[in-house]
Amino acid sequence: MPVTIARQGNNLPNGVFLPTIWSKKLNAKYYAQTFLNDITNSDYEGEIAGQGSQVNIRQRPTVEVVDHQEDSDIEYQDISDEMISLSINYAKRFAFKVGDIDKAQSDIAILNELTTDAGFQMKISIDQTVLGSIYGSAGTVLPTITLDKTNVVDWLIDQEVALELNNIPPNQRWAVISPKVAGLIQKSDLKNVSLTGDTKSIIRSNLNNGRLGEVGGLTLYVSNNLARAGNLYQCVSGHKSAVTYASQITKVENVRLERKFGDAVRGLNVYGFKVLIPSGLVSAPVYVN
Repeated sequence: MPVTIARQGNNLPNGVFLPTIWSKKLNAKYYAQTFLNDITNSDYEGEIAGQGSQVNIRQRPTVEVVDHQEDSDIEYQDISDEMISLSINYAKRFAFKVGDIDKAQSDIAILNELTTDAGFQMKISIDQTVLGSIYGSAGTVLPTITLDKTNVVDWLIDQEVALELNNIPPNQRWAVISPKVAGLIQKSDLKNVSLTGDTKSIIRSNLNNGRLGEVGGLTLYVSNNLARAGNLYQCVSGHKSAVTYASQITKVENVRLERKFGDAVRGLNVYGFKVLIPSGLVSAPVYVN
């Protein structure tokens, strides 16, 4: 029944002439930011075949350089041939159904709307898996501290210094931080645009694909997909070459239900990721109240 305003008397008392209107516009839905393609490389994505496949990545050998003395015998180094295996050993799926009557009587393209949502949810779930794992393989682990606006800049610079000490290239360095950490940065002295090395103040009206700005050579990405336990956040920084990620949509298909009048849509995504250069990652766990 329609919701009617309280009235007195018996004139049109039941409200049966007041229609219920269903909007053709869906209510807004908000998704966590995803940006794996910005912080990882996909150099080997074209070489995967499906779940369970493996790509063997050959390492460039290290040639030793030693001091030389005149008339000394030369000893030749034995070169080791090493490799890292990238296994495509993760899989995620979605599956939903819509009956023919519901689809026919619906005034929106409900299958399209649900498929769009499934795509977003797939990206978020993969983000959570990758970000919740790679920090454990970082070559450098900073001490766990309680972060506030007075020490957040020092904390960022410590990560930059760690990467510098490991001879990580200066370009394509990044850090993934939680929204609470982003708030501390915006309250810190970095709100002065002249300190950020960026063209905008760190206090900006919107984020571009989760990107907050640049500090000390680190491009900052804000994410709700970091691993956390209470107010302990597993923030991580690194270089784009440190982690490789390969993903392949194996199937997205529309099928008829066998025992019902209706359609089903299902999708399967196989993927894998690997920390190739541990020295190119810094684990920076922090407590943020």
